[in-house]
Amino acid sequence: MKTIGLLGGMSWESTELYYRLINEQIKMQLGGLHSAKIAMFSVDFQEIEVLQSEGKWGEAGEVLAKSAKQIERAGADFLLICTNTMHKVAPQVQAAIDIPLIHLADATAERIVAKGIKNIGLLGTNFTMEQDFYKGRLLDQYGLNVIVPNDVDRQAVHRIIYEELCLGEIKDSSRERYLCIMDKMVDDGAEAIIEGCTEITLLVQQKHTEILLFDTTAIHAEAAALYALS
Repeated sequence: MKTIGLLGGMSWESTELYYRLINEQIKMQLGGLHSAKIAMFSVDFQEIEVLQSEGKWGEAGEVLAKSAKQIERAGADFLLICTNTMHKVAPQVQAAIDIPLIHLADATAERIVAKGIKNIGLLGTNFTMEQDFYKGRLLDQYGLNVIVPNDVDRQAVHRIIYEELCLGEIKDSSRERYLCIMDKMVDDGAEAIIEGCTEITLLVQQKHTEILLFDTTAIHAEAAALYALS
């Protein structure tokens, strides 16, 4: 079994979910008392969030690259960045290490393409919904047409992530707001929706809607477990 490198803490609530899902997948595959071999570094998200808000992505990338090197030295055979938004600096992180990085958008896109879906909705932070590092990869490498909410709804999605979900606050009113936004995206042509922030799955799960959801946390975690066993 390969050792999985987790670069987490963005936020720790979603990293905790990664840890559980990966170990559940290993147990399901191997049975008995098996669990995953994991080397993890968890950053201080407050420091990262400040750099995000100030647009200092290069500095944020340096922080993650340094952490990734520590994970590699700890014995990881490959790396996961346990957040959608910080895949903006994935090339900078990959350049700093000699082990492969399992890109979250790739793992998700492969699932979407396998379902025969062409028009996909995307929810996440404003950075993920508005910038090209994520949407562009889905279009250029997988031919997916990406649909995002309108400006007002994007602001609501972003605010709930940072002011509630990253603080561990789960509110029914926010779930209803998300579900309403999802319905609008379907009206705009989305065949399914990517939960493109690792915290969103804490709020909205498949049981809450008939719209097909792609839970990036679960998809990324499963991809890691299967790669570790390959």
